[in-house]
Amino acid sequence: EVRGAGTAFKVAASGGDAVRLARLYFLFGPPLLEGGDDRLKNHKLAEAVKLGAEGALNIRWEGLRQTKGGRVAADLTVSEGGVDVKYNVYLRGHDIVVQFNSTDRGRAELAARLLKLAGIDADVERVGGRGVWQVWATTNKLAAGHERLRGAIADIVRRAAESGWVDAGRAGRWLEKLEGGRVLKEGWPKYLVRLAEGALQVRYRSTDPEGIEREAQRLRDMGLEEGRHFAVKKPKGGREGYVSILREGLERAAWLSVHGEGDRQRLAAEFVGYILQRAGEEGDAVYKKAKEIVEEGRAVGSLRLADVKGKEVDVEGRRHVVSVIGGGAQSEEGKSGRTLLRITIAAEVDGVRGDYEIAFGRYGRNNAAKGFATARADAPGGREADAERFAALIKALTGKEPGIRRRSDGRIDIVCGEGHLEGFMRYAELADAIAKWLEETGRR
Repeated sequence: EVRGAGTAFKVAASGGDAVRLARLYFLFGPPLLEGGDDRLKNHKLAEAVKLGAEGALNIRWEGLRQTKGGRVAADLTVSEGGVDVKYNVYLRGHDIVVQFNSTDRGRAELAARLLKLAGIDADVERVGGRGVWQVWATTNKLAAGHERLRGAIADIVRRAAESGWVDAGRAGRWLEKLEGGRVLKEGWPKYLVRLAEGALQVRYRSTDPEGIEREAQRLRDMGLEEGRHFAVKKPKGGREGYVSILREGLERAAWLSVHGEGDRQRLAAEFVGYILQRAGEEGDAVYKKAKEIVEEGRAVGSLRLADVKGKEVDVEGRRHVVSVIGGGAQSEEGKSGRTLLRITIAAEVDGVRGDYEIAFGRYGRNNAAKGFATARADAPGGREADAERFAALIKALTGKEPGIRRRSDGRIDIVCGEGHLEGFMRYAELADAIAKWLEETGRR
């Protein structure tokens, strides 16, 4: 029904006619469904298109062949509302490529819109100076498409493998992506989560430079820093690149998931939940390690030193009662030129008030973080009593008992490792200084 309104017209449609009208707008009309300006976007129209596309989109393929150059190719046709667009599908190198070329920009725009109806985010690009417009998408974008499109591409891969034109291993990897869906409903791509020599490895791999940059930017938006929390390697020559989440990155994301604000907190919570989900899919050992790191991250800066009051701990078979008064941490240069982290704590242990100090440094070929303190001979009860009180304080704060090293000359050293440092990071007064020192002196 068309209603006149002066120099403007109103078109009213309902039911199936509304869906068909929406498709026409999408395929041929002004960009009411696209663009960055929400004032020009008709959201109800967009929903109608989405609804109609579910049942009306037709996808088929034919013409599997090898080109003169040995490349495997096929034709993929996407139809909607009586409009057909034929795309070329190529199986080349490490990627599946769906491509459309035309000297008619309008036709190329139509090809891009049809792919978007099929769940593929594809843009129109001009190729060189020949006046040719191109639309294309590679494996990872295709794996995010609607089930029927992924099914058609998967059929092409299977037939090519059966004909011996594609390596079986490569075909298997492509099929895993297409059939499993590389991208989750929540919008997160499939991260590799596994144990490598006991360490947790969290990595997203892709041959698509845009996909790698998109993930890196999402991590930046979350509040993570490249180089400190994650590493990026760009794809080159058809080889995969990656975004690798460092241990510090997962810990920081876990902290942001609890203590962050706004979009950062939301993104971090989604990411941490997804990584734990992926870890669970890989087995109990992987999940246990991921959960351990997440819990450590969430705990960073979550406590105050003075929260430790009247805590009972056992050291070398004897019970001690610890109450912490306060403390702090700072970096400084030691006599050898090594950058040290000095932690000072004021506490009462077994009713004896004392000021305790331990210095952490990096040692050995592995650049391991170790902390050392010396029991005081002038403390109440002498060195032995002071050493036990010091050890009780550290255990009360970190949950881990330190080593007590007795020397032949009578001196007694208190020795801490990285696990103790992680325990200290739970306290707001110490967390920032420890994190900064760890960053400046090398990664764990």
